Amino acid sequence: MAFKGQILENPFTGDRYEFLATSADTDGDYVKIKVTLTSKGIVTPNHIHLNQDERFEVVSGKLAVMYEGKLFILFAGGAKEFPKNQSHNHYNGHNNRTVYIQTVAPALDFEYLLETLDGLGSDDKIRNGRIGFLQQMVLLKYMDSKRVLADVPLNFQNVLVNTFAPLGRILGHRAIYKKYSGIEK
Repeated sequence: MAFKGQILENPFTGDRYEFLATSADTDGDYVKIKVTLTSKGIVTPNHIHLNQDERFEVVSGKLAVMYEGKLFILFAGGAKEFPKNQSHNHYNGHNNRTVYIQTVAPALDFEYLLETLDGLGSDDKIRNGRIGFLQQMVLLKYMDSKRVLADVPLNFQNVLVNTFAPLGRILGHRAIYKKYSGIEK
């Protein structure tokens, strides 16, 4: 379980995530992290959070954000909110390090999602920003921080997730790994 001051760091990319406020600190209202991105480019697909709002505040560098199909560049001091149910993405779109504060509300199990993604990345199980298909299906089905892929029809996603997530679990994939978070789901 995440704690205030905890730092997750990917040894391959150098990306860092520092918990500034956890679910436990805020009674589940939100989680706040300081993110330092050294990796460049899109590493996650465009997505939609079904139950959570996100806010990004750039501390230094430039943050590229896709929102409603449009690209925005946020500079130091800039901020952008992504309400739930809106397609978006964010990434370091230039060669220098980007630092930003990310707030996700309500917290739900977002901390566990970050620990899982960091752990998989540190164990070299995420290649070129891509999670294996079965692992992705398990994450999409079993996390409370529900998100869907923005560029894939929802009915098709539901069929894929409901068909392949149980298979992924049988083969050992988890939404939350005890190895990374102290609990398993």
